[in-house]
Amino acid sequence: MALSRGLRCCQRVFSWIPVLIITSVALWSYYAYVFELCLFTLTNTFEKVAYLLVFHVCFVMFSWTYWRSIFTPAASPCKKFQLSYSDKQRYEMEERPDAQKQILVEIAKKLPIFTRAQSGAIRFCDRCQVLKPDRCHHCSVCETCVLKMDHHCPWVNNCVGFSNYKFFLLFLSYSMLYCVFIAATVFQYFLKFWVVIIWLGDLPNGPAKFHVLFLMFVALMFFVSLMFLFGYHCWLVAKNRSTLEAFSAPVFVSGPDRNGFNVGIRRNLQQVFGENRRLWFIPVFTSQGNGHYFPLKNRSSESHNPLLANEDMWEESDDGSEEGSLGESF
Repeated sequence: MALSRGLRCCQRVFSWIPVLIITSVALWSYYAYVFELCLFTLTNTFEKVAYLLVFHVCFVMFSWTYWRSIFTPAASPCKKFQLSYSDKQRYEMEERPDAQKQILVEIAKKLPIFTRAQSGAIRFCDRCQVLKPDRCHHCSVCETCVLKMDHHCPWVNNCVGFSNYKFFLLFLSYSMLYCVFIAATVFQYFLKFWVVIIWLGDLPNGPAKFHVLFLMFVALMFFVSLMFLFGYHCWLVAKNRSTLEAFSAPVFVSGPDRNGFNVGIRRNLQQVFGENRRLWFIPVFTSQGNGHYFPLKNRSSESHNPLLANEDMWEESDDGSEEGSLGESF
């Protein structure tokens, strides 16, 4: 027992190493750009002020979105999806697998659940003792079920899911903008310093200038890697898929369907970023719904569930308050 606790403690400590690496690179880039480039290299005052102003805007947005991606807790299923005491007793006392599946089917009839396991059974998490809402998955790292789980990202040491997917996308976009701005403004000085190295074989005030040279390489390297990752997630948002769903199609009563949650690009975007476009690029939570129910492409299956006769029951009201029993349980 003590050994397992020690291993879990070490795992938690080591899980912060990727975050520390990103933070260290970001802080070094701040020093290299602000001090080595703007204060020690630039001579034009207007250029210096303009560079510093735009840089700090990019740096603040990058830091803000990264902070929200890391420290926004992953949302878990509410109590309505947990087995009641009587249901849990009945489920555990039943030894026949088919009878256990039937118990879960009866309970699921009261909930907006449309996806199934590969076997066709109701998706149930034995560890968390909850019926999994649509698009919910158990994370073995966080040791909990995560609503609309996309993936566990070591670079933010957090599960990317319903509660922070918007923040993660903004983090990728502002990281790219940060790298592009640095590369664009450093490029001319990168060329000057490189020409000096070629002709003289050395660089006057070398340690300081090498910060600027290395800044260019790091910015381009991160930009290329972020560009592919951001492009992939843009495609996922347009298709209304998570990373997990892209690899394994969600299973419905009618069978697997990769486009089961695809309701059109506009509505797909609104599910992640909200309806107020002025808040799309600000790291505040504006995603639609509560993560327990998502509209389906083929809405005919919803009519079989009486709880969804009034769809507004599972969504937010106009004044921003949560309606219905699911919303009230948070």
